[in-house]
Amino acid sequence: MGFPIKLDDMSIEEKIQTMETIWDDLCKTADNVLSPPWHKTILSEREEKLKTGDDNFLDWEEARKQIRDKIS
Repeated sequence: MGFPIKLDDMSIEEKIQTMETIWDDLCKTADNVLSPPWHKTILSEREEKLKTGDDNFLDWEEARKQIRDKIS
């Protein structure tokens, strides 16, 4: 089934292009892929939090700043 991909020999650009090619191929059959049950559970929980006002949001710039702060 599998085939070796020599990631160590690939440049960053080649790796990104490979991921984009795989993603494009997966998108062709996206309707055939079922979400796992846990995904529905999480979406339902988030929807409920939105309805009750128990959720908060950050704009993208603030979210990106917080992510950068966590990983640096």
